[in-house]
Amino acid sequence: MYRKTTDILKAKLDKKNYKKLIQINNQKLHQFIEKYVKLCNPDEVFVCSDSLEDIQRIREDAVKSGEEKKLAIDGHTVHFDGYYDQARDKKHTKFLFSKSADLDPNLNVIDRRKGLDEIHTLLKNIMQGHKLYVCFFCLGPVNSEFSIPCVQLTDSSYVAHSESLLYRCGYDKFKKLGTSEHFFRFLHSEGELQKGVSLNIDKRRIYVDTEEDIVYSVNTQYGGNTIGLKKLAMRLAINKASREGWLTEHMFIMGVHGPNNRITYFTGAFPSACGKTSTSMLKGETIVGDDIAYLREKMRKIRAINPEKGIFGIIRDINSKDDPIIWEVLNREGEIIFSNVLITDNGDVYWIGKDGEVPTSGFNHSGKWMVGKKDNEGNEITPSHRNARFTLDMKLLKNLDSKADDPDGVVVGGIIYGGRDSDTSVPVEESFNWVHGIITKGASLESETTSATLGKEGIRKLNPMANLDFLPIPLGRYIKNNLDFGEKVQDPPPIFSVNYFLKDKEGNFLNDKSDKAVWLKWMELRSHRDVEAIKTPTGYIPKYQDLKRLFMEVLNKDYSEEDYIKQFTLRIPENLLKIDRIIKIYETKVPNTPKILFEVLKEQKQRLKAAKEKYGDYISPTNWLMVDSS
Repeated sequence: MYRKTTDILKAKLDKKNYKKLIQINNQKLHQFIEKYVKLCNPDEVFVCSDSLEDIQRIREDAVKSGEEKKLAIDGHTVHFDGYYDQARDKKHTKFLFSKSADLDPNLNVIDRRKGLDEIHTLLKNIMQGHKLYVCFFCLGPVNSEFSIPCVQLTDSSYVAHSESLLYRCGYDKFKKLGTSEHFFRFLHSEGELQKGVSLNIDKRRIYVDTEEDIVYSVNTQYGGNTIGLKKLAMRLAINKASREGWLTEHMFIMGVHGPNNRITYFTGAFPSACGKTSTSMLKGETIVGDDIAYLREKMRKIRAINPEKGIFGIIRDINSKDDPIIWEVLNREGEIIFSNVLITDNGDVYWIGKDGEVPTSGFNHSGKWMVGKKDNEGNEITPSHRNARFTLDMKLLKNLDSKADDPDGVVVGGIIYGGRDSDTSVPVEESFNWVHGIITKGASLESETTSATLGKEGIRKLNPMANLDFLPIPLGRYIKNNLDFGEKVQDPPPIFSVNYFLKDKEGNFLNDKSDKAVWLKWMELRSHRDVEAIKTPTGYIPKYQDLKRLFMEVLNKDYSEEDYIKQFTLRIPENLLKIDRIIKIYETKVPNTPKILFEVLKEQKQRLKAAKEKYGDYISPTNWLMVDSS
């Protein structure tokens, strides 16, 4: 049987590429590749061995095929997706499931047999006229117990090029893998092309098979649907972590610099448009990763690694004032792929929110563009797409942390959850303990929609740990996994919440954008118990004198007690309404929610009611007398 596999591979690959593949002694890998080479029927197969020559070949193919075009700055290229292929296709991203599987009723699923039949029908001869790239990667630092080997099959040189920037090379890891069957597999085809973009997007499908650790993606080019090792692999990793007792989280990892050259590493989970990127890229701090974290217990400590080595980031509104680090990188030489931005008539790149005047014409994802251009539905086309992206290797960043590739990861000194909240949570607060933090900060994480996203501002959406869209397991089990994980470690790191979007009754923001730098410094001090904190019914908040000092040290800014009182006043009615909302959702929509979630929330509700009876609806931080010095 295996001899038949190698015979087919030998027939479809030239001698050079067959030799590269056969140096990996793994039957499961060979059978996977043989199956889809035979089914998809590409004209040519290229095996990337991670040599500089092979990686350069993929870069050149991306330009030669027209999937990318060179830009004026050396190393910069641009890629355009089809006009209607610009974002994650949530409707057609489905989990394949067997009848016996333990599933959350909220998951988008399809019967496994039916889904496989559909995807294999779509894949039949889909790569005729195309070249298939076989690429090997490693999710996490090479030679680390955190890491997961992966193989990507794709007929898109843009996808292969993107992943070479985003992920560590894995060919040598596969050569050392032996007969192990523990690796993730990804298969992507952009399908039939018209004018260089996927034509049959009505047949766009992204199917995730957690039973076999395979992701299938067809008839799409957009990175979120095609770069398998990104959020698609995160779904597989969440499932794997759930089985094995560790965590895969939608979190940045950053180093916050404290006194005496101390660096404390924080992870942070924020829903979209809530300040995740701006926090992780703060000037003066260092970054390990901007998007995903694997967390494991090692020697009774939580350690974290970034499974990626690059950034696939939203470019909208990046400017020199608010994002100086990324801005500097995007405007100098270096290997960067821009996607769905505007190319101006003089060859510059423009995106929504970039410094300077808005160009009047150029070329973008819609073709030739000019101000006022509309699509077939009469919608005005923006100069760049709102979801335009940049892809780069983080080695281009001047603030890359020295431990970014440490195979042992970094010790987590604190965990942050942040959402868009106009009227309830204070700017920064520490939970009482791990369980209280996971439940009241993580599992209760809400974010308000903006008018730009859903047409109506202020709609609150529950997004536990900012990970709801990517869970392949029941939410109740995911929360329990987080709760149980804290029991494995000695003195779990403190859990914090932040809120950059608190407003007064007139609708004015109570925080400046720059204030987050102070909240981070306070959390760093607090994680080492270098400062005391005031105990309230919902958690620990900073003392005024500590913040006054930090505002001057960090921002050279005077911080008034009046501002402190406005920001840290406990809003009892709003907090009670939030608890009622959260409890109702978990009672009615989340089967098998851990009972402790309801107990902790009801205890918090009782504390709030008791405080209301004593102080009223809105309680100044000066009313709290109990100071925690532990």
